Amino acid sequence: MLEAVGVSAFDENVYRAVLSGQQCTVGDLAKSAGAGVARTGQALKRLAGLGLVRQVGRGRWEAVSPRSALSALLHRRRAEAETMYGEVEAELSGLHRLYWAHQLRSDPEALVEVLSDPETIARRIDEVNRSVTTHLWTLDKPPYLDAVGQPHFHEQEEATTREWVERGVDIRGVYCLESIDPPGRLETVLRLAALGEKSRLLRQLPFKARIVDRRVAMVPLTGGSKESIVLVHPSGLLDGLMELFEAYWERAEPLLAHQVDEVEEGPSEEELVLVRLLHAGFKDQAIARQLGVSVRTATRRVAALMRTLDAGTRFQAGVRARERGWI
Repeated sequence: MLEAVGVSAFDENVYRAVLSGQQCTVGDLAKSAGAGVARTGQALKRLAGLGLVRQVGRGRWEAVSPRSALSALLHRRRAEAETMYGEVEAELSGLHRLYWAHQLRSDPEALVEVLSDPETIARRIDEVNRSVTTHLWTLDKPPYLDAVGQPHFHEQEEATTREWVERGVDIRGVYCLESIDPPGRLETVLRLAALGEKSRLLRQLPFKARIVDRRVAMVPLTGGSKESIVLVHPSGLLDGLMELFEAYWERAEPLLAHQVDEVEEGPSEEELVLVRLLHAGFKDQAIARQLGVSVRTATRRVAALMRTLDAGTRFQAGVRARERGWI
C-alpha cells in the first residue's frame, strides 16, 4: 500500500512490525518479517532515511508517529511529482515544436489546418480547449461560435476559468467594445477577472484569435468562427501571432485595478461597473443595456457618479477614477 510513497512491500512489513512493538530489536523484527537479520537491517536503514523509524539504542528501533511521518513523506512525494510533471510539460512543449518543425520541412502545408465544416470546427476547438495546460491567450471579439450572452454559457465559462486558474494556467484576454456589448457580458468578464483571468480592454481589435500553450493558435479566416478557421502550429507564423498578442496586450487597459484604496467611502460595485463602461467609451443607451435599466435611469446614475467624482465631463470622470485607483 505504501509503494506509492517509495516504501517497498518488504520494507512495509518491517515497518508494520516496528509499529506493533516497542523499541524492537533487529533480531525480533527479522523473525516477524521472516527474513534474515542483514536484510531486515537494510530495510530499517531505508525506513529511517524516509523518516518512518529511528534507532533508539544499539540494535533497537522504534516507529515515528505514522500521522506526521507519512504526511511529511506524502507531501514530499507530491512536490517531487509536481516538479517532475512541470519538467515533462516543458520537455513536451519542446518535443512538440521539434515535431512540427520536421513536419513543416517535409510538408509545408502542415503549418496550418484550414477548417470549414461547422461540426469539424466545433470538435477541433473543443479538443484544443481541453488540451490547455500552461497558457490561454485570447483576442476576443464577435461573432462567436458559442451562445455568448446566455446564462448557461456564462456559468460554463466561469467554471472552466476557475479550473484553469486552479491548475496555474496563464489566462490573458484582450477584449474590445464589441466583446462586452451583449447584455450582461461585461459583468461576466469582470467575474472572470476576479477569478484570476488577466483581462484588458481596447476600443477595437482587427481580428480574433486564441493561443493555447504557445503551441497552437486558432484564428478565423472571415472574421467570425462559424464559417472557417485556421489552426496555426509551431512556426514563424505562430511566433508572429504571439508577438502581435503581446503588442495588443501592452496597449490595452486593465479591466480591474491592481489595488483599490481602502477608504471609508470606497466605490460600490455599481460605481465600478459604471466607471469602466464610461472609460471604455460606452454611451448611455449601451450602459442601460448592460445594466438592464432604462436609458433615463442610466443617464441619472452616470450623472450621480460624475458628482461623486466631482467631474464635469465623462473624460474627467475617467481621470478622477484612475486617480482614486478605481480603474
